[in-house]
Amino acid sequence: MFRRALLATALMLALPLAACGDGADDKKAAGENGGELNLYTARHYDADQQLYRLFEERTGVRVNRVDGNPDQLIARMRTEGANSPADVFVAADAAALWRAQEAGLLQPVTSATLTRAIPANLRDPEGHWFGLARRARIVAYDTARVRPEEVDTYEEIASPRFRGKLCVRSSDSIYNLSLVGALIEAWGPEKAGDWVRGVVANMARPPEGGDRDQIRAVGAGVCEIALTNSYYFIRLASGDDAGDRAITERVRLAFPSLAGQGAHVNVSGGGVARHAPNRDNAVRFLEFLTTAEAQTIIASANSEFTAANGVANPAPVSNWSDFTAHPMSVTAFGRRQSEAQSLMTAAGWR
Repeated sequence: MFRRALLATALMLALPLAACGDGADDKKAAGENGGELNLYTARHYDADQQLYRLFEERTGVRVNRVDGNPDQLIARMRTEGANSPADVFVAADAAALWRAQEAGLLQPVTSATLTRAIPANLRDPEGHWFGLARRARIVAYDTARVRPEEVDTYEEIASPRFRGKLCVRSSDSIYNLSLVGALIEAWGPEKAGDWVRGVVANMARPPEGGDRDQIRAVGAGVCEIALTNSYYFIRLASGDDAGDRAITERVRLAFPSLAGQGAHVNVSGGGVARHAPNRDNAVRFLEFLTTAEAQTIIASANSEFTAANGVANPAPVSNWSDFTAHPMSVTAFGRRQSEAQSLMTAAGWR
């Protein structure tokens, strides 16, 4: 996987930054009025384009975008070194943000706006990165075959009750790595290792596809439960596809509790690049993403939960937002990532 990432990165190095403005005149005016912002992003959601355009309109700052997965972008920034044009690095998982920080690619930011808006457990304590949207890694279950109380803790997912009845994506999914990292942090490696082995024993099929595929597999009767990020289910439930909506009538979400303190929650977030040539605009962009307007767009359009203090979750995510989130610092997922990968590999989680 890493070799593929390096190859993709080499190809990306030949690509120019993509501007997000709507026309040449608009781009020129934006550059003249407010400068520019070079965004390296591993988020690939249509809703984000709306945010970039809105930021350009509000500030006159032209947003230039480079897309890739986290490993590709991190490798690219390393290769570029002090000459990197990157101003902001954005990723859809706290562990990916932590990896960029550990690689020395992010710089600490002191911003009263950011620290006031984002809870302490959703950001790096030194300001290298900030969570900007939340997502829970939870359980989709078949209401015809599973009672809600059978999936109200993470331990139950790996119990003999669900032998051969679990669907889950592969071990190289960053979301699964972060979940196992959280379990190691909460339980210790021995109990977390037992859980991982239980998950492997419970698989209804070898891991395949993404989270939406797991949910659909529950609906098709392939398995009784599946691990998924919350927003994938919410998208199916509120989307235009009648078949997917029908699945979510039978398949429901459970928010298991970790160590009695709530569901595992991860973040999508961003940080200012170490060599950012447009540092002020980079901080300005992150601050913009914590505003009520931007948070509402992120939540409503991408089905993620808001991260900023005091910003309510809009429809449709509000229908699933009344749950208890575990207060664990999301920085733990990155620190535990190597241990998590070792446990999963040893257990045969492909």
